[in-house]
Amino acid sequence: MNDKMDLLSIDSEKVKKAADEGKKLLREFRAFISRGNVVDMAVGVVVGTSFTAIINSLVNNVFMPFMGLLIGGINFDELKLTISLADREEPVVIAYGAFLQAVVTFLLISLVVFLVVKVMGKLKLKKAEEEKKAEAKPTAEEKLLSEILEQLKAMNGKKGEEAEQPAGAPGGEQSGS
Repeated sequence: MNDKMDLLSIDSEKVKKAADEGKKLLREFRAFISRGNVVDMAVGVVVGTSFTAIINSLVNNVFMPFMGLLIGGINFDELKLTISLADREEPVVIAYGAFLQAVVTFLLISLVVFLVVKVMGKLKLKKAEEEKKAEAKPTAEEKLLSEILEQLKAMNGKKGEEAEQPAGAPGGEQSGS
C-alpha cells in the first residue's frame, strides 16, 4: 500500500509539472498570436490566396486563350511532348504547356505585385508630403499665439524706447551709486 502512495505522488508531481509547462506554452502562444504583425500576416495569406485564384483565372481563362489566338490558335494546356519507349506500355508525357502557363501566371502575379507596391509607394510619398505640408502650416492656435507674441514685443519695444533701459538693469531703473 505504501508503494502505491509513492507511485501516485510521483505521478501527481509529473502531472503538475506537465500542466505548468502546458500553461506556460499556452501563455507564450497567446502572446505570439496576439501580436499585430501575426494577425496582419494571416490576413495577408488569406488575401494572397484569394488573389492567386483571381490571377490563375485571369491567366487560364483570359490571357492564355488570347495568347493562343496570337500564335495560331494553340491551346497551351494541350502542349505536351509524348515519348514512347519500347519497354513501356504507356508513353511518358511532358506537359510543357502547363509549365508555360505557370510561368505566365508567375510573371502576371509579379507584375501585379510590382504595380501594387509602386502605387503604395506613391501613396506613402504623397501622404508624407501632405504631412510635411501640414507640419509647415501653423495651426490657428499657433497663429493666435504668434500674434499675441508680436503685440507683446511691440508693447515692450515702446516701453523700452521711453525708458532706454540698459541690458542688465532689473525693473528698468538704474541705481545711482
